[in-house]
Amino acid sequence: MTDSEPNTKPPLDGVRVVDFTWIVAGPTCTRLLGDLGAEVIRVENEQTLDSIRFGRPHPNGFDPPDSGAMFNWLDRNKRSITVNARHPDGLDLIKRLIRVSDVVVENYSSRILENWGLSFEEQRAENPQIIYVSLSGFGHSGPQRDYSTWGPTAQALSGLTAMSGLPEAPEPAGWGYSYLDHMAGFTAAAAIAAALKHRRETGQGQWIDLSQVETGMALTGPATLDFTVNGRRYRETGNPPGNRSVWPQAAPHNTYPTAGDDNWIMITCTSDAEWEAFCVASDHPHWRTDRRFATLPARLRHEDELDEQIGSWTAGQDGRALMQRLQAADVPAGVVQNGVDLVVNDPQMKAREWTVTRDHPVIGEHLTDGLQIHFSRTPAHRDRPGPPLGEANQYVFSELLGLSDERIAELQVNGAMG
Repeated sequence: MTDSEPNTKPPLDGVRVVDFTWIVAGPTCTRLLGDLGAEVIRVENEQTLDSIRFGRPHPNGFDPPDSGAMFNWLDRNKRSITVNARHPDGLDLIKRLIRVSDVVVENYSSRILENWGLSFEEQRAENPQIIYVSLSGFGHSGPQRDYSTWGPTAQALSGLTAMSGLPEAPEPAGWGYSYLDHMAGFTAAAAIAAALKHRRETGQGQWIDLSQVETGMALTGPATLDFTVNGRRYRETGNPPGNRSVWPQAAPHNTYPTAGDDNWIMITCTSDAEWEAFCVASDHPHWRTDRRFATLPARLRHEDELDEQIGSWTAGQDGRALMQRLQAADVPAGVVQNGVDLVVNDPQMKAREWTVTRDHPVIGEHLTDGLQIHFSRTPAHRDRPGPPLGEANQYVFSELLGLSDERIAELQVNGAMG
């Protein structure tokens, strides 16, 4: 291969991941690893299936556990085996799989794998180079280590929920049901990449203990500093700002209505130069000389009046045409897109092949999102749909672990493979 030829192997080719994840946070992590070429093997139990397999929507005429949109979105590029970890023979199968793997990922509360007999020390006894990732609400230390959380619970505890909502509203409104789950999953994937590099250089595995609450707290920096340095509490200083910007200061910085039903555009001016360009592009040159709006400090003092005037004008404009008009003047602007826009109407997403077609063994061909990362030398692996339950049993138990057909049949009968 020359320097000008791309590598045909994805970045994580050759890395094997044992996946004990469920719901959203853990599967987000292992999905990204699978997208980047790792062989991800989901360990599932038929008696206690991941509830995301039953999450809606399902295509008409199809039932769980293999057809759900959430499951197929979060668990693409993975394999599935069925094992009962509470059965002695099932636990032995898992330990044998750990011996031939590189990474173990789970996002249960801190006591679960330990109760199964799969603590970090017990995993290391099987494979001294194993990288173990525990992604729990509070981490595996401290007085709240055994508390259970969901994404919104961790988000509330992290301070993010208190920072969200609409101006003047007395209660926090949240910032989406489970976005912190995705943040935690991406953080865990980055940590795994660092641990793999460390192991390549030293031969040492390690335990990555990730707290979802702390992942959320990492996003609160400016508000935390404003309190520790200035003594100001976030919700006592005119916050939350809704779609307005606090850090950095910008005005206008809001969503404004455009022509049609429930159509909106986001417009931002962080400097007087951008504001002047906006005034020219919008055919409102007199706004530049209005004392209320002439400078950024003045616009910040009169944001209500500014937003009212801009919104009155944008309400009669076609959103996409306005976006192109403002962008041509170097004014940051973007229409508020919905799912139909992303899949059908967005020329940028089409050009970057954001959507791909996959052929699922149960539901057939379907359109889904691709990978948000584009590598120039190492292509992503993105052709495997979400796995039907137990589809890789024969491959894992026979090819990887070397079990005979007779032994596999015994394990199926005694409940170890269930």
